[in-house]
Amino acid sequence: MGRAFEFRKARKMKRWSAMSKAFTRIGKDIVMAVKEGGPDPASNSRLRAVIQNAKAVNMPKDNVERAIKKASDKSQGDYKEVIFEGYAPHGIAVLVETATDNNTRTVANVRSYFNKCDGSLGTSGSVVFMFDHTCNFRIPGEGLDPEELELELIDFGAEEVFLDDDGILIYAPFENFGAIQAELESREIEILSSGFERIPQVTKKLNDEEIADVEKLLEKLEEDDDVQNVYHTMEESSEN
Repeated sequence: MGRAFEFRKARKMKRWSAMSKAFTRIGKDIVMAVKEGGPDPASNSRLRAVIQNAKAVNMPKDNVERAIKKASDKSQGDYKEVIFEGYAPHGIAVLVETATDNNTRTVANVRSYFNKCDGSLGTSGSVVFMFDHTCNFRIPGEGLDPEELELELIDFGAEEVFLDDDGILIYAPFENFGAIQAELESREIEILSSGFERIPQVTKKLNDEEIADVEKLLEKLEEDDDVQNVYHTMEESSEN
């Protein structure tokens, strides 16, 4: 198995899976998708993907429909995707993805978290190169051979295909999302969920005390409503 498999295994059931936070994230994703490509999922592939993810976390259909309707209102503000880069204590690189309707507030909050936790907020490009930007898809495992599917999807950019408790996971570079989504849909393979992740190229092992120092910063970041995802280079245990 490759890095995507190990990364997935370590992060499974981690912080960002909290249901209430997932609903908040998906609500913002719906607004951004509708603003970008319109309210019709049939012609908006990004919105189709978000709706799939809403189903995956059991977000009520009424909530999804209300969010689409609200996002279609011209008076509804948009969210801007902003990335923050910096270092936690002990040299751990941290990448923070946000979706915000008030960049001034978000910048101030993120900077305060780094400062209070003995970290340092860096400049654009300071740590992003340490992470591979990937896309992923989860599909049902019944009736499909992961090895055979991997061979078939290599031409569309797939790099890792593996089976876990949630079905078959497909990982590819970020830019191949559209091609793989289209191929799965053309084969009428159900996409249970999809998304994007940043996989650290190299991780650093810390002792328990150092891990606690880093966790203080990660928890503050992840509790912020503007924060969509937090990635870091600290080695994580998959024994959870």
